[in-house]
Amino acid sequence: MAAKDKEEHVLKGRGATRNATPQRFNLHDRETDGDWRDMAESIDGPPAKLRTSVTEESPKKIITFNRSPDIPFDRSINAYRGCEHGCVYCFARPTHAYHDLSPGLDFETKLFAKPDAAKLLRLELAKTNYKVQPIAIGTNTDPYQPIERRYRITRGILEVMLETRHPIGITTKSDRVCDDIDLLKALADMKLTAVAISVTSLDSHMARILEPRAPAPYKRLAAVRMLSNAGVPVHVNIAPVIPAITDHEIEAITQTAAEHGALSISTIPVRLPHEVAPLFIAWLEAHFPDRKGKVMHIIQSIRGGHNNDPNFFDRFRGKGPWAELLRTRTVIARKRYGLTGPKFGLRRDLFIPPERDGQMRFML
Repeated sequence: MAAKDKEEHVLKGRGATRNATPQRFNLHDRETDGDWRDMAESIDGPPAKLRTSVTEESPKKIITFNRSPDIPFDRSINAYRGCEHGCVYCFARPTHAYHDLSPGLDFETKLFAKPDAAKLLRLELAKTNYKVQPIAIGTNTDPYQPIERRYRITRGILEVMLETRHPIGITTKSDRVCDDIDLLKALADMKLTAVAISVTSLDSHMARILEPRAPAPYKRLAAVRMLSNAGVPVHVNIAPVIPAITDHEIEAITQTAAEHGALSISTIPVRLPHEVAPLFIAWLEAHFPDRKGKVMHIIQSIRGGHNNDPNFFDRFRGKGPWAELLRTRTVIARKRYGLTGPKFGLRRDLFIPPERDGQMRFML
């Protein structure tokens, strides 16, 4: 790819370098037709700047249940679909194909929000057959992406969690989580919450390429410190680890996480399901063409010769010598920097079911 072509495909502030039509659901590929398009810019001027749009959804339910044996929770809430952070490696990108939208730039710019999430949550928690287990939030798309500042959906969910004394775990790569530190501290005081913050690199330039609209690494680490000082248990996810791109930072991130008050760390090798693989390969061609072959060779060695391995347990661990080396380095780093803290067991015995009309029902 010529240098000029690379520049044309790399949009400032965006992670994906393409916006291909998804093909998994029998959609027809779309192509711009007509030679006149070659002259469009000289006639009409430069194309409009790619901007973010938000569509409000009205689902009937907000809690999603799963039976996956390799994750520590059986239910989750996703306040948003799509994510403006633009992380090129995001395993949630393929979900946009269900909307007939591209997992590429559409995933970063055509977002969906669920303003009634807290109301729906209250109704579901009020059901007489509801059984309490920790709810995970942020496991698909980030609950503290930029549009949370306007919608405050995540805050509304936390308010319901605090009212009902319900356990909740949060995953994010944004320091905006500290906007809700008042609620998180109150929940943590009752052992009802823990926060996991993702840090993929300490290099701000690298982070800007990987996660163009996510807060810089130093801001995330400042959030780790602030939450820790407030008594909120914090875990740091070094995830994903990208071979020959970010894997050399595992020990440095672990040390820095410990210095900022994290209690534990984990690592997960990069996953490339469905449309993520071609997006990631195009990203490598644009930013690391000299390493593309090496990176993909290692990823395929982890994933049984493929770009991705969706099998339970293997998808988070990988297989082969490189994956084993990653696990060994993680164990050694944990011990070296004292991040062998306890697992975050959240209490379930404090739950107070709400009434469907919004009032609390106190159990004797």
